[in-house]
Amino acid sequence: MKALIVEDQDRLGRFLQQGLTECSYTVTLARTCAAATDAIVESSYDVVILDLGLPDGDGLDLLRTWRKGGFQEPVLILSARDGVQDRVKGLDIGADDYLAKPFSLEELLARVRSLVRRHSAVKQVVLEHGGICLDLLSHTVTLNGKAVDLTSREYALLEVFMQNQGRILPRTLISEKIWSAHYDVDTNLLDVYMSRLRAKLEVPGKPLFKTVRGVGYQLL
Repeated sequence: MKALIVEDQDRLGRFLQQGLTECSYTVTLARTCAAATDAIVESSYDVVILDLGLPDGDGLDLLRTWRKGGFQEPVLILSARDGVQDRVKGLDIGADDYLAKPFSLEELLARVRSLVRRHSAVKQVVLEHGGICLDLLSHTVTLNGKAVDLTSREYALLEVFMQNQGRILPRTLISEKIWSAHYDVDTNLLDVYMSRLRAKLEVPGKPLFKTVRGVGYQLL
């Protein structure tokens, strides 16, 4: 399980990092809005612990931007702002839970476990987008009701996009999920697979994928 901690206080950040690491989480610590955004672009996380008072912006604005960009992973706000209206605002913007400082590490870990369980339980079995239906149980794909024959790599690539609809996915992130061995993203292997997906799934005049030069791809 991977966790992202967004906390600018060095001592608290390291305390949280140690607590989660001892519970077998792989932890990334970001101290600014910019670093946190870079982190979720470069990798995927099972849970995010987000402070609100960050040196280069407000955590609520950051969360709002993430949600608008298609980021759906569970977020626990950890903040000294403990008023009822603060909690309501945070939850309305898109947080899955809200814990005020000071806090008990034991309670925080329990809330994190709860968020991860709930998120895993509600993951969709069938993903749908633009006439495409991807069945995670049968590993089949249909386009407007007609079966589409995909190789295992093509299916895995499509699943990454269907799980991150609307997000711009960097080449490194896509490759990390598709190729378990070391993969040189400077090669054209990913581009070859993207061309295959386009040929099998795109309707003339209606592009399905957008190439973001110098970054990666986006499912439109």
